[in-house]
Amino acid sequence: MPVPAPGPRSTDHDAARSVSDIVELLDVVWERARQTTTAAPASASQLRLMYLVDGRPGIRMRALAHLLDAAAPSVTRLCDRLEAIGFLERHPCPDSGRELTLKLTPAGEAHLAQIRESREQTLSHALGTMTADHRRALVTGLAALHLGITGAAAGLPQQRDCAPDAQDAVTRLSG
Repeated sequence: MPVPAPGPRSTDHDAARSVSDIVELLDVVWERARQTTTAAPASASQLRLMYLVDGRPGIRMRALAHLLDAAAPSVTRLCDRLEAIGFLERHPCPDSGRELTLKLTPAGEAHLAQIRESREQTLSHALGTMTADHRRALVTGLAALHLGITGAAAGLPQQRDCAPDAQDAVTRLSG
């Protein structure tokens, strides 16, 4: 995949195309990791839900629907499927009889751990081929891209909890 050279001939469109190419490649890597886990596979939508619940144990269904920008019936169906395969538990909300809270089961936590481990191994191998300067530049660029995507100007729901702290990433990758 060609990477545009920095300078006056480089455009935002070139950068967007390069990032898009990388995202497509990561989609393939992520899908491979999702399909090769030993537990029952979960769809991409189910995984997104699991990541959010993992970061917020006890989250209410209504709050989860808001984060997913999805209708309550759609979130309920995703939860039904995850509960059926043993990855998610629903509990009555302690202060509201009309709401439910969500928590991953140990099997759900293990499933996410397997996927994360597979992804991290693939990325660690690729990052190991880069110089420390290139890794720092990558992390700096990704942190800026993350802010651009999650910033209020983008008009997207805030998703800051889903990405590692940029400074921690720089420290880990610089070594």
